[in-house]
Amino acid sequence: MTVFHTPVLSREVVSALSVRPDGTYVDCTVGEGGHAAEILSAVEPPPRLLGIDLDADALLSARARLAGFEAAVSLVQGNYGDVGGLAAGAGLEAADGIIIDLGISSLQLESPDRGFSFRREERLDMRFDRRQARTALDLVNMAPAPELAELIGSLGEESRSRRIASAIVAGRPIETTTELAALVARALGGRRRRIHPATRTFQALRMSVNGELDNLRSGLEQSIALLAPGGRLAVIAYHSLEDRLVKRFMAAESRDCICPSELTICDCGHRASLKRVNRKVMKASQQEIRANPRSRSARMRVAERLAV
Repeated sequence: MTVFHTPVLSREVVSALSVRPDGTYVDCTVGEGGHAAEILSAVEPPPRLLGIDLDADALLSARARLAGFEAAVSLVQGNYGDVGGLAAGAGLEAADGIIIDLGISSLQLESPDRGFSFRREERLDMRFDRRQARTALDLVNMAPAPELAELIGSLGEESRSRRIASAIVAGRPIETTTELAALVARALGGRRRRIHPATRTFQALRMSVNGELDNLRSGLEQSIALLAPGGRLAVIAYHSLEDRLVKRFMAAESRDCICPSELTICDCGHRASLKRVNRKVMKASQQEIRANPRSRSARMRVAERLAV
């Protein structure tokens, strides 16, 4: 029997998107199909759903999980940063709801040849799309120290990024996840921490290899254009960098004017395209956290498309 991962905030996602039988929904990071299955099962008959993912292995898993919904589902390998183009290619003109779950899946973390996790020895990789040429191995062994320090500091929010970058350059060549994790731990010293000392460095490398922040910015912008008036956008983030980006984007798109505060007359011409549904971020309940510890850091923000 195949055991699939448990999607985070699944009931909240279905409620936030106001799923209805005649609706059309897009799961931008369909993964193993958890949120998609909840959306499709929420109403009868099931709505139309487009599932997108860069990871071919994830799509195989999603296809197995969503068996029985074939008439309602289209699955596409692609980057949700181009959600508008992917939707058009699937014959979808507008969506009533869009979900973006920014978490890395258990399938990716636990697969033995993906190079995402430092919990076992694997060749460094970290690509969501294995058709992509650049890997974490290339970045770790070829990027100059200032570039490494910048990305580890900005994407990993690691305060001692320069020390880590210097240690990486001095320790080359670095081939495996465990080599890199041990090197970072030595660079930061032996003090006990709540999380492994290499966690932020691995996060930064993964985000850089996959262009995650650029994809998120583009995906948010294209999602607005794709949503029908009254359609909902729900985004689940797991760390502060992504959550701040989503929060600021939704706040800006909820205002008519985005001119700098020092200007006394508006000249931006911007008009609000969204209405925030929840100003206070939505989090997993204690019951969900006990059942699924990975939901602990999940933060969901929801906005509704205005008629403009």
